[in-house]
Formats: sequence, C-alpha cells, structure tokens
Amino acid sequence: MGTIDSIKRDKLNTLINTGLLINSNYSDLSVLLEKIVESAMMVVEGDAASLLMREEGSEHLRFEIAIGPKGIEAKKIVIGMNGIAGWVIKYNKSVIINDVEHDPRFDSTVQDVTGYKNRNMLAVPMRIKDKCIGVIEVLNKVGGKDFDTDDLNVLELFANQTAIAYQNARHYNKSREEIICLQDQLKQDKGYHTLIAKSPVMLEKLELCKNIAASDASVLILGESGVGKELIAEQLHLHSRRVNEPFIRVNCAALPDGLLESELFGHVRGAFTDAVSDRVGRFELANRGTIFLDEIGDIPLQLQTKLLRVLQEMQFERVGSNKTITIDTRIITATNKNIEELVAQGKFRSDLYYRLNVLPIYIPPLRNRREDIPELADFFLKRFGKEMKKSFLGFSADAMDMINTCPWHGNIRELENAVERACVLGTPPYIERKDLFIKLGDEPALRTVEVKPKDLKTAVNDFKKNHITGILEKCRWNQTAAAEILDIQRTYLSRLIKELEIKEN
Repeated sequence: MGTIDSIKRDKLNTLINTGLLINSNYSDLSVLLEKIVESAMMVVEGDAASLLMREEGSEHLRFEIAIGPKGIEAKKIVIGMNGIAGWVIKYNKSVIINDVEHDPRFDSTVQDVTGYKNRNMLAVPMRIKDKCIGVIEVLNKVGGKDFDTDDLNVLELFANQTAIAYQNARHYNKSREEIICLQDQLKQDKGYHTLIAKSPVMLEKLELCKNIAASDASVLILGESGVGKELIAEQLHLHSRRVNEPFIRVNCAALPDGLLESELFGHVRGAFTDAVSDRVGRFELANRGTIFLDEIGDIPLQLQTKLLRVLQEMQFERVGSNKTITIDTRIITATNKNIEELVAQGKFRSDLYYRLNVLPIYIPPLRNRREDIPELADFFLKRFGKEMKKSFLGFSADAMDMINTCPWHGNIRELENAVERACVLGTPPYIERKDLFIKLGDEPALRTVEVKPKDLKTAVNDFKKNHITGILEKCRWNQTAAAEILDIQRTYLSRLIKELEIKEN
C-alpha cells in the first residue's frame, strides 16, 4: 500500500511541477514544451512521447518534440494527415490504442524509418479555444502493460497545460517583438528627431516632406553617403498619419545576402539550419507604420522580385512558409547609387525601380548648402559637450572659418565626427583651430587606402603611439600634463614614449 501511495505522490508532484513550468521562462519555447511532454511520458509510464504540430497552410505534421530511443531520427520526419495523429486533429478527439498495428488509422512511416516498433499508444489533442493545433502522443507503456482511461485523462491534463504554455509563449514573443520595435526607436541619439536646416534648398526639402507625408506612395531618397537621407525618411514618418506606429530601419548593405531575406520577411522554424524558432521579419514589425530601406541599391536580384510583390500587393511569405501575410506599410527607400545605371547593367529590376521612384527626393551634399554647416557644427558641439561634461561656448573665429571652408566630402557624418573629436581634444570655453583634425582643399579628410594587414600587437602599439602623440601635442609636450589626461603615472608615460619611439616634431 505504501509503494502505491508513493507512486501516486510522485505523479502528483510531477503534475504540480509541470503546472509551475507554464509560468516559467518563455524565451526558449522548445525546451519548455519538451519538459512538459517528458513529464507526461513519465506520469503515464510510456517509453516514448512526441508533440506533433500541423504546418500552417499544409496537410503535413512535424515533430515539434520527440522523446525516446529514436527521438532524434523522428524529429527529421514529416508525416501526412492520414495517420492516427491526423485523425486526432481532424476530429479533435483523444484515443487509446492498445494494438496499434491492427488499427486502420495506423501510418507506419515513422516506424519504417526509425525501426522503433509502436505497440500501443495514447494520442490527445492540444487545444487553444477548442481548436486543435497539435497532438501529444505517448507510446509503449513500460512493462508490456496496456494504457487505460486513467492514463488518457492524465495525458489530457498535460495537453491542456502544454496549450497554455504554448499560448503564453506566443503572447510573450509578440510582446518581446513590440519591445524590440520600441527599442529600435529609442536607441537613436539624443536630438535624433531634430533635422537642422537653414539653407533655402533644405527648407524646401522639409516643406516637400510635409506635403507628401500624407500620401502612402513610395518615396526614393537620393544623395551621397552621409547627407542625412535617414533623417528625411523620419520626417516623412513624423508628419504622416502613421506617426504613432513603428518606424523600422533596415540597412540593406549591412547584412549578407543569405540573411537579408530572413531579416526583411522573417522565417519559420526549420526553414534553414540555424532557424531554431519562428522569427518575425522587419516588414511585419512595420505593419501599420513605415519601413525605411537604406542602401536599396545593394539588394540582391533574387530578393528584388519578392520586394516588388510587397510593393504591388502588400503581401509576402516568411522564409520556409507558404502562408501569405498581408501588411499595411509605407515603404521609403534610399540610396547613394545611380539606380538607372544599375538598371542598364541588369543589376536592378526596372519595374522595381519605377515602383520605388514614385516620389523621388534628392538631398544635395553639404558643400552645396553651406548655410547649414555652422548650424550643424553648433548642434553637434552642444550635444557632445553635454555628453562629455565640457561647457563649450562655441568655436573660435579661426576654427569656424576652417569648418566653413572644408569641402566635407563625407558630408554631415564627417562633420559630426570632426566635432566629436574636437570635443575630446579641446578645452573649454572654445574649440580652437588646432583641435580640428580636418583636411582643407579638394581631398577628403579621410581616405580609404590599401594597407598591409597588421598583427594585433602592432595594431595596438600603433594606436597607443598615435593617441599618446596627440595628447602630448595638445599639452605642448608637457609629460606631467599628458600623464594626468591619460590617467597614468608620469614614469609609465616616459617608458611608453621610449618603447614606442615617440619623438617631438
């Protein structure tokens, strides 16, 4: 009697612990479901167990979970709806079968592939709002025993708990995606929504943004790298009816071709080797809002067809799925490339270009709107000065003259970097000409050159040498002052100067 009571207590404890599981961590749904199914198998004393889910939009079942001697092999198999699991889904009913091979519903596909013989089994539906979305099966009761109605009732309890866990995880993941979407917007720098414009040409562009923001027509923003194309895209969103909905940014050049499709359209679990769970793509995240596709000229040809369909029909499928998803999204694109030239070269679809180029906006380079340069420089100085806790009043006359005469081939991005560097090296109250490491004339301040690859030690020493030299020059080669800025001992600085062969010019 004591042994029986002990077994009952163990089963009860397993049920209680499983109940606690459904309120645990939902970040890895597969692990959670596997624990629940494994607990169910133990309680009803089975030798193997599985959770089968119906693939969306198809007549196939896949093994979400497979536990037992041949579980790994079973997970690779996709079966049809003509077997016992398919019958359970179709009729939304549980079954006990103690002579599987003679049951007319039995499909021997898994048994033939794995070699694992199915003697008897339980199969119960996993329901959400009375709709069967999957089946839990437990196979071969240990000791050669038959399954009974008590086993079936217990397994149905586990199926209910599994359904709750599955639904909770879906809600959790949806909330997580919404949080990611919000974080994507909040990650932007302070003052990101401020578009500095004083030149007549940029004031005209801002007015154009306000006029076309109400339309859902596609906008193609053209201009050199660093001119502020993303800020123009954001202005279009901020002045539109979608202002309270997501604004999703995607840099098409920043992702390898193999990942870009999944990033844009999402994927389902098992779509490719690393697809361990479903993923929502950027287009879905941008539903009801705006998606900004930067560097659209870099999108590979094989994806251009899929993007064209989104523009035409607002529909697509996740990678690995045949379920069509419909969205309502404003599409804004940008490029620094000549798309017409790419079309002529056969690298860009002409029909896609015409769809994207409904409302083109050209943003001129900074050198062609010099009225904006002092305003932008002051804006960046205030921002970086605040971040670095330095109270700069502005630029000296010589420094501002240098800023105004620079060609700024890198546009706003180059100006921003120059001001940030000056804030690091400069001392309040004013940024001086010597704090600005910018190149005047027709050449850009920074050029890309081919260099021989360095080992890590050489690269680190080069960095140390350049950094220490810059600080020493700033301090007029006063080693005591330089050591204080570098926050190191003067004796250590002297040693570094000797080791790195730093010499005063």
